[in-house]
Amino acid sequence: MPYRQNRARRGARPRSAPLALAALLLAVLASLLGAGPAQAAEDGNTIVGTLVNSAEGNTPVEGVEINVTTADGQEYTGTSGPDGKFSVEVPGEGGQVTVELVVDTLPEGVELRTEDNVREVTLLPNQTLPLAFPIGPDTRHVETTWDRLPGLVYSGALFGLIIALASLGLSMIFGTTGLTNFAHGELVTFGAVVAYYLNTSAGIPFVWAAVITVALAAVFGWVQDFGLWRPLRHRGTGLIAMMIVSIGLMFLLKNVFQYFTEGRLLNYQEYLTPAGHDAGGLFTYTDRDIAIAGTCIVVLLAVILGLSYTRLGRATRAVADNPALASATGINVDRVVSVVWIIGTALAALAGVFLGFQLGVTFQIGQLVLLLLFSAVCVGGLGSVWGALVGSLIIGVLIDLSTLVIPSDLKNAGALLLLVLILLFRPQGIMGRRERIG
Repeated sequence: MPYRQNRARRGARPRSAPLALAALLLAVLASLLGAGPAQAAEDGNTIVGTLVNSAEGNTPVEGVEINVTTADGQEYTGTSGPDGKFSVEVPGEGGQVTVELVVDTLPEGVELRTEDNVREVTLLPNQTLPLAFPIGPDTRHVETTWDRLPGLVYSGALFGLIIALASLGLSMIFGTTGLTNFAHGELVTFGAVVAYYLNTSAGIPFVWAAVITVALAAVFGWVQDFGLWRPLRHRGTGLIAMMIVSIGLMFLLKNVFQYFTEGRLLNYQEYLTPAGHDAGGLFTYTDRDIAIAGTCIVVLLAVILGLSYTRLGRATRAVADNPALASATGINVDRVVSVVWIIGTALAALAGVFLGFQLGVTFQIGQLVLLLLFSAVCVGGLGSVWGALVGSLIIGVLIDLSTLVIPSDLKNAGALLLLVLILLFRPQGIMGRRERIG
């Protein structure tokens, strides 16, 4: 309605008003077009640079001539000043030019780093183009493989701790239900997307947004089990059929997340660019990294120790070993499985919250990490909680170290190769037991 009202008001104006406005715009455009060539001819183009000698502590090199030759043969010359800076103005609208440092004008004992004293460049209209002519030996520090190694181990271990959260949840669900849940990656995406909207749209501080996200994920895990997986279990649905259901759920959730994120790469409002700290020259870390790593370690140890020493943990292990026998001894199997779904979904969501910093908030987070989660669980040992942690750390460090020998775009291939080798030579995993398979 407001649009129609405004259009109606514009229609009520005299016809001379649009004509006058059009004439004014044409006049302004004509003045700009008329001033354009004159301004371009006045400003011209400039080749600039600074000559320093790395052999003498990057001291300026004075009195060196720089010749610029245009395509039509016009030559323009500049000379470096006491500060080593030179500037050569090239009138016209630019184009292909040749820039030459006259080697004979170099001071005695000063030499170019290479024999490349002539450059072919293209000048754009009104462009100031900087050029560098390195003089003296190369004093830059070239990073070697050994220099990169500590930083890659650090970043890989941090990534491994994060995916260990999701791997532990996946391992718990598999251990108690036998379900290979292909939708587990979308539970990771759930954490990142919900935390993003709580932090940005709702304006909740990130720490509280993360806490609320984990709580909502726990509720989501209970809803999944109560509304989908428990009815399928009671109906006697086979594991293959339930796995296919999880694949359908994966595609459903992925499309829902794509709708809400509009397929864009999003970012939180806080802690995006924390200050880096030097770790003895080995690598750089941030306070955010330390907080994430500390949180992961505390949560992982709390869950693992809880499964080992609490009454609920003993019941969970009993259900994982033999659900029928556990039920016969008075354990409420459905309640235990529901708790496992709650904890597993909450862990996956917390991993998603942290991965939102490393990968960005995108609907594809689950797709990016799902195979890594399966690899970590299989490498560590199917159904083994400690194995999920060990396998995740191995996978995290491996994929980062693999960038030393292969392109970073292929780094996940190393994790999949390790998965193949584990399945060939030790299918129960590093910390798994043979009786868990089959």
